[in-house]
Amino acid sequence: MEGPAGDSLCGKWRNGCGLYRDKLKDIFSWQLLKTIAMGQVLSLLICGTAGSCQYLADAGVETPMLQSFLNYVLLLLTYTLALCTHKGDASFMKVLRTKWWKYLVMGLADVEANYTVVKAYQFTTLTSIQLLDCFVIPVLMVLSWIFLKTRYRPVHFVAVMVCLVGVGAMVGADIISGRDQGSTSDVVLGDGLVLLSSVLYAVSNLCQEHTVKNLSRVEFLGMMGLFGTLISGVQLAALEINAVKAIKWDLYICMLFAVYALCMYTLYSFMPVVVKLTSATAVNLSLLTADLFSLFCGLLLFNYKFSVLYIISFVIIMMGFIMFNAIPTYSALHGAAAQEAADPRPDHASDRLLAADGDARRTETGEAFTFL
Repeated sequence: MEGPAGDSLCGKWRNGCGLYRDKLKDIFSWQLLKTIAMGQVLSLLICGTAGSCQYLADAGVETPMLQSFLNYVLLLLTYTLALCTHKGDASFMKVLRTKWWKYLVMGLADVEANYTVVKAYQFTTLTSIQLLDCFVIPVLMVLSWIFLKTRYRPVHFVAVMVCLVGVGAMVGADIISGRDQGSTSDVVLGDGLVLLSSVLYAVSNLCQEHTVKNLSRVEFLGMMGLFGTLISGVQLAALEINAVKAIKWDLYICMLFAVYALCMYTLYSFMPVVVKLTSATAVNLSLLTADLFSLFCGLLLFNYKFSVLYIISFVIIMMGFIMFNAIPTYSALHGAAAQEAADPRPDHASDRLLAADGDARRTETGEAFTFL
């Protein structure tokens, strides 16, 4: 298409996708490469938790709540104690007195998300879990749109679709390789548990993004350690006390629990750093490769069959992840604040004060969330 009409159409397309100001060398920046590397570190940590869970299951140990409890206890002993040394408005007692119910909701969502997804393995197949677990991404995008006022560009939706195509290729490879494991005792219940866990993970990740970008990483992890320990401890005593008593403790079992707890603790400690650098949605996209790292470990440890589709799916997921992070998201609050600030009329003075108050609470990426 030539002429002014063609130029206008191309300009609108570039503006909508966010490509009008970006060059190839700007897209593949050091910031993006660091984001990719840090995201894959998270995937490796999840691979470590999955491998240790597999070995525990092979040893006849199925205590998901005990495993989560150990992680929250480690967070309690480090970040909660560190939070106790803070003074002023960031002190432990001040935070606990003013925000206890908010962190209780966050802790409850996180604990139950971990529990329901593990519980789902008793009722449905690995394929269903891998596919339905991706539901966390659209839910998180919707929640970010509503509460964080994040505005996505067309390229972000395309990137998400590309990542989901990569997940589809990975699931196809699992079926071809005969890795469609799991139970089929109650598929509807199992699939429902996976969807529930996705919603709970989305809520937890949204709260995490707001907290680490507006408040502090230590506050989030400290309160998560406190309430996570309390909630998982009560649930452990109610549901798994007999299973824990039945464990035949030896050095091998203790090492597996230690590996799981350390990998999960490192994951929880490191994930807020990556979320603050990018967003919770971008982090969840990078975590789609965790199943692939688990497969590569399984090739060595569990004699899994290899398929070239695994490599293809990894490449596709990484392409989608790069597309998503190459173009920054837009916050609706920026545009509204700029418009109000530019309006010189006296009757908009109160609006400008509200905009200034919003600026004080805005995150590093221009996103805000009024829940906390």
